[in-house]
Amino acid sequence: MTGEAPTSPLEVEGEVRELLPSALVRVSVEGRHDVVAHLGGTPARNYVRVVVGDRVKLALSPTDRTRGRIVEKL
Repeated sequence: MTGEAPTSPLEVEGEVRELLPSALVRVSVEGRHDVVAHLGGTPARNYVRVVVGDRVKLALSPTDRTRGRIVEKL
């Protein structure tokens, strides 16, 4: 079928710019745009803390590229 959204998340690296309420984080992706993300998977289970300036790996949502989840702290 044509016009379908991709089903696999896109993984990119970025830098934490701002901590937001409700455990959300604003991440600058390669200096181009900002993404609102949350801790997901292993980092959340292991209580990993992120602070402003940390480098992280994100999995962007296939349907909305301004949303994502942090999968690894670099």
